[in-house]
Amino acid sequence: MKRKAALTLALTLATLTIVFLLGPSERSLGTRLRLVLLHGAWVWTGKTLFLVAGLAGLLGLLKPLRGRLSWPRLSQVIGLTGLGFWLTYLPMSVLVMTQTWGGIAWQEPRWRVPLLIGLAAVLLQTALWLFRNDTLTCLVNLGFGMGVWYLLAKAENQLHPVSPVFSSNSLRIQAYFLLLLGLCGLLAGQLIVQRYLQHSTST
Repeated sequence: MKRKAALTLALTLATLTIVFLLGPSERSLGTRLRLVLLHGAWVWTGKTLFLVAGLAGLLGLLKPLRGRLSWPRLSQVIGLTGLGFWLTYLPMSVLVMTQTWGGIAWQEPRWRVPLLIGLAAVLLQTALWLFRNDTLTCLVNLGFGMGVWYLLAKAENQLHPVSPVFSSNSLRIQAYFLLLLGLCGLLAGQLIVQRYLQHSTST
């Protein structure tokens, strides 16, 4: 079972890598467009996972157990997976900024807010791991999931363009971004299932 899960993850990562390398280019960004789009799909996956972890937390508060499914445990696993995507998105974002803007734009709210979210997520998930309380896990993930989307919605755009993908006239770029997003979502789903099953068998 573990070998099959590892092979499935490897296949998804290999597919994502191939799709990334074969991505489109653009007149002003050139092939750097691929990294820009990947980092966009990556952060969308991360913030969606935070929200889903919050929804699982809400279900955990309403129905802590449903058959063999533990909503608090699932909320924890999804939240940790979201944290993994978020922490890998941050250095990816630094690389995108240095390649497109010539350096790190510390004044850019679209960089400062995600950085603070990442720091808060590390502290909160560490605390939840230490306390190991189902109710606290559900409450924190619910509040954090909503808070992430609220803060990102309120963050101003200075250098960062507003909806750069879907404001583009290129259907090819939009389709490529959706493909990347789907592969990132598939990778996240595989990680969640694998981690949840491992957690279940160890308890």
